[in-house]
Amino acid sequence: MPVEENKQVARRFIDAFPAADAEKSERKMTTTKHDTPLDDAAVAELKTHVRGPLLRPGDADYDAARSIWNGMIDKRPGLIARCSGPADIIAAVNFARAHRLPLAVRGGGHNVAGNALCNGGLVIDLSLLRSVQVDPQAYIAHVQPGVTLGELDSETQAFGLATPVGMVSQTGVAGLTLGGGFGWLSRKYGLACDNLLSVDVVTADGQLITASERENTDLFWGVRGGGGNFGIVTSFKFQLHPVGPMVMAGMVLYRIEQAREVLRFYRDAAAAAPDELTLAVVLRIAPPAPFLPPHIHGKPIIGITACYSGSIEEGEQVMRPLKNFSATVADLIQPMPFVRFQSMLDSSSPSGLHYYVKSEYLPGLSDATIETIISHASHLSSPLTAVLLAQLGGAISRVDEQATAAGNRNAQFVFNIQSSWREPGESPRHIQWTREFWTAMRPFSTGGVYVNLLSHDEGQERVIAAYGSNYERLVALKSKYDPTNLFRVNQNIKPVS
Repeated sequence: MPVEENKQVARRFIDAFPAADAEKSERKMTTTKHDTPLDDAAVAELKTHVRGPLLRPGDADYDAARSIWNGMIDKRPGLIARCSGPADIIAAVNFARAHRLPLAVRGGGHNVAGNALCNGGLVIDLSLLRSVQVDPQAYIAHVQPGVTLGELDSETQAFGLATPVGMVSQTGVAGLTLGGGFGWLSRKYGLACDNLLSVDVVTADGQLITASERENTDLFWGVRGGGGNFGIVTSFKFQLHPVGPMVMAGMVLYRIEQAREVLRFYRDAAAAAPDELTLAVVLRIAPPAPFLPPHIHGKPIIGITACYSGSIEEGEQVMRPLKNFSATVADLIQPMPFVRFQSMLDSSSPSGLHYYVKSEYLPGLSDATIETIISHASHLSSPLTAVLLAQLGGAISRVDEQATAAGNRNAQFVFNIQSSWREPGESPRHIQWTREFWTAMRPFSTGGVYVNLLSHDEGQERVIAAYGSNYERLVALKSKYDPTNLFRVNQNIKPVS
């Protein structure tokens, strides 16, 4: 349905749920486990205004709908609205506002902090909205907010096109892009948010508006990195670029005893890399992934993962030093479909494990930084934990710091500790180990952090660090578009009021 037609349909629902009054407060109430009252009559009224299903505790699909990637997050919403389009989203936003309910928004459900859920309140679930429409002549994709990176790549790669997104294909496009979004193509084409041409947004007052470089430009600036603080994006319009469908990519694995040599080589290779080449290092216990040789399963390894977005011939030449500088335990770099490479790390981050993440932006890799990484990563508290160094720079750093809400563009690496385990009783031990490692790394940080890698317990100081010099402008924007902080189940930018 065209955007203008969507807006006309949606406007009918803007005033469907005015603020609750004394008469409504006398209606029958139910109470969830977390003591948030839900007006049964109002929920019944909401059902008449939405096409998608409404789920409450006890419903057959309720537990499945509240399950997300991070198994450590166990929240019980009072109501889950599985929206079928913008009209449903508007009705749900108006309902949450009128009844003063905590409101969470779920896209792909992959956020490490678990902000796709809330206790007792309303979850607006966008996971049914999975359409991707590609215009191969204009190099444009229209993407709904429930789409995952793998689904987007699958559609665009049918035409040899792609846009920069993340590194794990189950990640949701919406959350990744709203937080900035970096991936294998970002050094060549910028962050995911740098490739946005426009968005359609349902704001806190139930309006559906378009934001782009020509209309609502202040909001367009804010959604490119400011997270879900300003509304719910119902449609993303992305610029696409020629990529693949075959690329030179994969990983080279080394023994953990070679870590010092590998990290120093990585530092030099990253400094000399062309924009088309992105390199990432991972230190972990080798999982029983089907693409890894069985003889290294269960053994500590360090690997360099690489993707070259130019020609296969150029990529082969550029990556030759990765294969030759030292003895390898496995060489998996080869021509392969880009969509296959984009899912290569999926098996290392399966849904349902307990995850606790700490991250920092790094300006470089000094010898002291390398020694600190080795000393901690050589003694992982869990065999499922991974330590990642992802290369930035290139096109990312050539965009002005104030051009979008996504700041910290001068960082050269993202450092990420992704601790994961299966048993809930192990949580204190693994969380303590992660925090100790993170504390040791903080002196080497730029002082900034990637907002999409903030955990649930970070605090406002860390949110400010994620936005740096853009934070005060974001506060002013939040005060304009969401003065009551309706959209607060996120890495929150608090309005002045």
